[in-house]
Order: sequence, then structure tokens, then C-alpha cells
Amino acid sequence: MPSLEKTSPQQDRPVVSPTQRDEVAAAGSELIGGPLGRWARPGGSPLTPVRVVALVAIGMFALGMVQKLPCYNWAWFRGASSQYTHACYSDIPHLFIGRGFADGLIPYFDRLSGDMEYLEYPVLTGLFMEVAAWLTPGGTDMMHREQIYWLVNAGMLMVCTAVMAVCVARTHRDRPWDGLLVALAPAFALTATINWDLLAVALTAAAMLMWSRGRALAFGILIGLATAAKLYPVLLLGPLLLLCWRAGRWREYGTAVLGAAGAWLVVNVPVMLLAPEGWKKFYTFSQERNVDFGSFWLVITQRTGEPIAPETANTYAIVLMLLACAGIAALALMAPRRPRFAQLAFLVVAAFILTNKVYSPQYVLWLIPLAALARPRWRDFLIWQACEVMYFLGIWMYLAFTTSGNKQGLPTDGYQFAIVLHLLGTLYICALIVRDILTPERDKVRQDGADDPSGGVLDGAGDVFALGPAAHPPRHAAHAVEGPRVDWGAVRE
Repeated sequence: MPSLEKTSPQQDRPVVSPTQRDEVAAAGSELIGGPLGRWARPGGSPLTPVRVVALVAIGMFALGMVQKLPCYNWAWFRGASSQYTHACYSDIPHLFIGRGFADGLIPYFDRLSGDMEYLEYPVLTGLFMEVAAWLTPGGTDMMHREQIYWLVNAGMLMVCTAVMAVCVARTHRDRPWDGLLVALAPAFALTATINWDLLAVALTAAAMLMWSRGRALAFGILIGLATAAKLYPVLLLGPLLLLCWRAGRWREYGTAVLGAAGAWLVVNVPVMLLAPEGWKKFYTFSQERNVDFGSFWLVITQRTGEPIAPETANTYAIVLMLLACAGIAALALMAPRRPRFAQLAFLVVAAFILTNKVYSPQYVLWLIPLAALARPRWRDFLIWQACEVMYFLGIWMYLAFTTSGNKQGLPTDGYQFAIVLHLLGTLYICALIVRDILTPERDKVRQDGADDPSGGVLDGAGDVFALGPAAHPPRHAAHAVEGPRVDWGAVRE
């Protein structure tokens, strides 16, 4: 078998220009002068690809803030339906009052007076919300304080946006322009300030960058912190287990798991011990929550007229998620070439979203960075984004229909169509990623001979374990594309 030192795809690889590889990117570049020419000499400008991606992401975030102006000026404060008809709803100003931040209550420790006894968010997100409340000046004009609280949170989330964009652009060293998929994603701009999900998304993107650089402990710590802000990042440890199993990288995986557990415990244990009832509210709320917006469970209940109890929905969702994970595991261990980390990460998070009993519009933020790394192709990305934008508009128009007295908006059948469109768009990207895994010569990232630029210690590593045909591949089929050769699927003695 060739030496692994000689097969690292990261060595001396030129930066990939999307305008030369992607017809949609080439067509879109006409707005700024056309595709990169054959005699162009990039690198002479202070605006490096990473800086451009970060600036574009911040610009799109600012456009998303502008889109919220009707609500910021008046619609958040005058009736329920106006914020839906203008599609500018945000949880942030409403929870400033509803979760006691306006009154100086301490999250998890102080009981709330409304129908929610304690803050229903993970601890690190609660700390983020509390810091924003500290930075919000007091006063008697509550509307003004809500506006300032949203602006403070938006400023902090803009920092998260810059971190996310830089990390995605740097994860694949030779493909920094793929970060523009994140920066220009329409659903990102529309949903960035609905809730606090960008905190966990930025931490997860930073974790992916650390793993791509072979820093397993830093990856684990960041995943632990991300899980302390939102539950979904812990799912990435599942695909990583499968890939490290196939490559025999147990030490690095163990380091990552210990780092994740340690970071999560450092954040959670103090609140867990001092305010146990408030700490567990996030977990009990998730279990007790009814079937809600955006899920196919809601479509079933609305079409049949039969409600699904939370316990039943939880059981069905867990069973479906386990089946999806079993399929992903089989794919990871039996694929002719070991899948890339970003590919399996997208699939497992998408499976969680598709089977969950609720889908809030901002959950698309979880998938956008992973999609840019797993399937960096503009046409498919924009098709998926179009489906998500339609769902974004659909849920607000449906809420306008149900809350307005004149029934203006989208009726139930129209909202169900928006849900199905969202589900089909996500399944479309999943299907393309599975196809890339089964036929790696179709994978845009691997067509230059790369292996797994976001794989860190997995990048260029041979297999020590595989199942099915992958365990005994034909020697002439070890590699489907030109580039460095490794005996993929061959079990080392």
C-alpha cells in the first residue's frame, strides 16, 4: 500500500475556482465581471477568499435585519397577525419579556409567572440571552427596550455569522469559495435573527474546522459547547464514530468524545446542581411538546383529524431516527470509498430534522454550513434553498391566516404543501449526497483527487475495517478518479 504521507490531498493543491467548475457559479459571476480568466493571477489583493466570504455573510446578515424592519418599527408591538403578514417574526423581543429578562430574573434559577415555569433553552444559549439582557439599558419604555434587546442580540449573532463563514471557508483549504454558499444562502439571511441558533451553528462550524486540522481535542471541546447551546451538534459524534472505526482512528475519536463530554459538563453541572428544576426544563419541554409546525407529523394530524400524543410522536420519531442512523451506518461501512465527514454529518442532522415532531424555520441554519461542505454545487444548493424560502413564507402566511379575523393568508392545505416542499427539498440534497458516496467519481470535492479535506486524521488514511463489497474491492477499481491512490476498502493486516 502506498505511504500515507505521499497521499495527503492537502499538499500543494491549487485553490479551486467555482466559476471554472460550476456552470451556475459561472453564470452568476457575470454580475461582477464574469468568470475567472485563464490568465488571472489571484492573490494580489488584500481581499482574500476568506475575507470576501466573511464580508458577504455580514452583508447578507445586514439585509436580513433590514427585512425585519417592519416588525422592529411597529409590527412586533401591534397585534399578532402583522408580524406574520410581513414575514418578520422573531422570538427575541417577545422572550425578552416572556422569559423574565426585562424584569431582571435569572434564567433557570427564578421561576417565571407565565405558562412556562423556567427558561426552555439549553444553558449556553440561556447565558447568551442573559448577556444580551445585561447590555440592554433599562427604562420605562418597554417597546424601546425590546428593540434594543433585539439589536444587541443581532450584533452578537453577527459575530457568530462571521465565525461561521470564516470557519466554513477555511475547512476545505483548496475550496474557500464554497463558503459563498453559506454567505449567500437566502434562508440564512431570512432566519438569522429569528432565534439564537447561530450560536450553536458557529461553534459547530469551528469544531469542523478544528477536526479538519487534526485537532481532535479542540473539536471535542467546541462540539461540547455547541451541544450546551443546542442539542443537534452532538449528533456529529455518530458519523465520526463510524469513520474512525473504518479508518482505525480510535485514539483521536476518544479524545474528541472526552473533550465534548468535559466541555458540556463544565457548562451544565453548575446549573444542574444549583437549579436542577430550571436546568431540566429544556429536556422535559422537548419531551412534552406536542406535534408542532413544520413536521410531517403535523400534516398527518391535520389530514386525518386525529391528534398524536407527545409520547406516541416521541416513540415514532425515535424509531424512525434509529432506522435512518442504521442506514447511514451501513452506508458508511459498506460504501466503496470511505465517505467524507461532512457528507455523513449532513445526513444525520437532516435525518433528525426530517423525523422530528417540530421544524422551526431557523433550523435550516443547522444544515447550511454542512451542505456547503458536503455538496458544494450551486444548482442543487439553490433548489434546496428555494424550497426553504417557500416554507419560510408559508409558515408566516399560515399563521397570518389562523390569527387574523378576516382569514387573510395561507389556508391549511397551502401550508401542508409548504411543509411537503421543505421535506422534499431536504430529501433531494440527501439523495444527491448518498449518490456521491456510492459513486465517488460524481463527488465534486473528490474529482480533483482529494479524499476528505474536512476529515483531519481521516484524510488520506487507509481502511482497517469495512463491510460487504468494500472489504474486498477489485484492485483495478481502488480509485475512480485521478489523484493520489490509497487502497480504499482494503483491510490492513
